[in-house]
Amino acid sequence: MVVEIKVPSAGESVSEAVIATIIKESGSYVEKDEEILELETDKVNHVVHASEAGVLTLHVKVDETVAIDQVIGTIDPAAKATSAPAAPSAEKKEEPVSPPPASTPSGDGARRTPASFVASIGKETAPPPAPKPTPTLAKPAPVKEGSQTRKRMSGLRRTIAKRLVEVKNNTAMLTTFNEVDMSSVMELRSREKDTFFAKHGVKLGFMSFFVKACVAALKELPDVNAFIDGEEIVYNHSYHIGISVSTEKGLMVPVIRACNELTFAGIEQAIQDYAKKARSGSISIDDLQGGSFTITNGGVFGSMLSTPILNPPQSAILGMHNIVKRAVVVNDQIVIRPMMYLALSYDHRIVDGKEAVTFLVKVKELLEKPDRLLLDF
Repeated sequence: MVVEIKVPSAGESVSEAVIATIIKESGSYVEKDEEILELETDKVNHVVHASEAGVLTLHVKVDETVAIDQVIGTIDPAAKATSAPAAPSAEKKEEPVSPPPASTPSGDGARRTPASFVASIGKETAPPPAPKPTPTLAKPAPVKEGSQTRKRMSGLRRTIAKRLVEVKNNTAMLTTFNEVDMSSVMELRSREKDTFFAKHGVKLGFMSFFVKACVAALKELPDVNAFIDGEEIVYNHSYHIGISVSTEKGLMVPVIRACNELTFAGIEQAIQDYAKKARSGSISIDDLQGGSFTITNGGVFGSMLSTPILNPPQSAILGMHNIVKRAVVVNDQIVIRPMMYLALSYDHRIVDGKEAVTFLVKVKELLEKPDRLLLDF
């Protein structure tokens, strides 16, 4: 019985996909659960596997747009794989055959008249007519260096572009800044990282400190953890924090659920799991949905300062940056400290400037006294 291959559902908001890669060619034999092709949606890529073993027949080609639940091929368990077409054998090149000369009587049994003799000499010595020149197409002009190259935008890139424009047009985005002395976090991390890894099996990074600090600040400032829906404000009572992850195919924001209930180890484990998924391209739609606040770290690329863009429908996003040793004044003394600029972009329709500044100050205070985070203060 022939089995149909359909485009699987990729979430409620996804209605179509693009054939990104064909892994197994039509006519080949596939094993059950073997990868057949890769679909690209406006959120993530999805690999389609064979549900049965058999001969594969595909009805699509690369870059073709297909609808969810559309039949894109079949698998016939009873059929045999078609062998690859044999290479065409080299055909013998036929030499052009000259037309036989006009027959003239010759030999002992025939007499040749003077007229026929003269005619035969003319035929034997006259050169063949020159072949007519074959018309040739004009060669295309050579491509100049530095000319343009066109490439189709991926579904993910199209979605990113669309959402960035939507944020600009549909929100009153504003960014406020502060700076934090990272000395205490760095000292605590350096002191406890070996013990932490031995106990939990994951490394103690900076992100878990920022997640904990943001959750504490969100509890005090609920508007930052809310969003606008029409003419209503929806307040989130959960703390699902999105962490921006850069992949080869673009930026993704997987969500760490219920961060208020997670320990440092739980947060670091979730980050590690998402990093593995990002590298393997296996982040799912569910991993990307439901966030109430986002943290992005441009510091991993060397960014000193930026204005992060909101991740709709969320109302705020925190931008981390690189840690740089700078001269600062502490107790009327100029000292060298590892400093980081923080940026909070927010929707001014729902978050006032006072709340935004208060949020950043709260995050700054907790990071400069991280022992309070460990005590859930």
